[in-house]
Amino acid sequence: MTLTWESTYAIALALRRLYPDVNVEEVSLQQIYKWTLQLSEFEDDPSLCNDDILHAIFQDWFEENINGK
Repeated sequence: MTLTWESTYAIALALRRLYPDVNVEEVSLQQIYKWTLQLSEFEDDPSLCNDDILHAIFQDWFEENINGK
């Protein structure tokens, strides 16, 4: 499956799987950006990213952690 910046929920799930012990509340938007670019499934233009997208990824990741899914 190919991930793009529009795939915020899928990116959040991938990051959650790769970094299960990370306290998401301590992760910066810059770190989310770097980690997203490192995902093997990610295939989008890095310059298309903005803070709203990164915040959406953070929010999805945070909510997944709270809901315990």
